[in-house]
Amino acid sequence: MARSKIIYTLKEIADMIGENLELLEEVTSNSDNIAEGEMVHVRDGSEYGTRGLTGDGVEGLQELLADIRTWDGGIRQFLIDERCDPEMIERIMADEVKRNR
Repeated sequence: MARSKIIYTLKEIADMIGENLELLEEVTSNSDNIAEGEMVHVRDGSEYGTRGLTGDGVEGLQELLADIRTWDGGIRQFLIDERCDPEMIERIMADEVKRNR
């Protein structure tokens, strides 16, 4: 099967699927969370660039997030386990509350 030639930036993915950008950045910071070949580094003119995902990578990310939400402690526990900044965790969790309304 042909590989996708369309790459979506994390910002675009966050807008498309209604997720918090910081959450997506954290989940994708560990390349083990995304299937091999589905995530690429995108030069965007900034100092560090950004990550991008193929369409299959977006689907895999959505499945992973749905799975994480079923774990004990859900997204909050995932972020704690990843040793995220407490202020970032609270921003993401505030979005989780909005998302579940």
